Amino acid sequence: MKTKIFCDIAELNLIRIFNKKKIVRGFTTNPSLMRKAGAKNYKSYSKKILNICKDKPVSLEVFADQYTEMKKQATQINKWAKNVYVKIPITNSQGKFMGRIIKELNDKKIKINITAVYSSKQTEKILKLINKKTKVIISIFAGRAGDTGRDPVPEFKKSISLAKRFKNVEILWASVREPYNYIQAKQLGCHIITVPPKIIEKIEKFGKTFDQLTKETVKAFLIDSKKSKFKI
Repeated sequence: MKTKIFCDIAELNLIRIFNKKKIVRGFTTNPSLMRKAGAKNYKSYSKKILNICKDKPVSLEVFADQYTEMKKQATQINKWAKNVYVKIPITNSQGKFMGRIIKELNDKKIKINITAVYSSKQTEKILKLINKKTKVIISIFAGRAGDTGRDPVPEFKKSISLAKRFKNVEILWASVREPYNYIQAKQLGCHIITVPPKIIEKIEKFGKTFDQLTKETVKAFLIDSKKSKFKI
């Protein structure tokens, strides 16, 4: 199985560039990326993204913290385009499991991307609620788990195994830290990996030999020492 690369981004100019790349099969965003990109009006900014990317899946996240408002936002976001996946956090900020809204949206045939997942136990809870028809992405945050000293790979293995019964469910490797994560995701059998632009550019350059890397590294040190006019 080929692991699809999604671009994790919100800047409009970069979305225009990366939307043209064949390697990029979709886009993911979140409120933090939107803020960093300078978005002021969430709806109008999201629609600008959707006007650029019309043929690839785009995940747009709710930002409400309680069930009623979250459901209202999710319903509205779903109407913005046919290629939208509504991103729903696995819990709210108080740690309350958002199972009710996950089930309701799934029952209404709304495509969802369940985000901020870290464990196979969370994956199992999700799979108990959803049908086997409506598309669901489960985003497991590998990099952030690794930042705490925890190995995320066992959680991916268990989650992928659990999801095999669901042809409509895709497991996504989120919070990438380095290009090699793409190799790891492929080896595990992840359906998707979502990657920031700079790392996608590095993935496109895969294939260099260790000898090439040695020469490039030594040259870089040499150039910097000359620019600094170092002497001993």
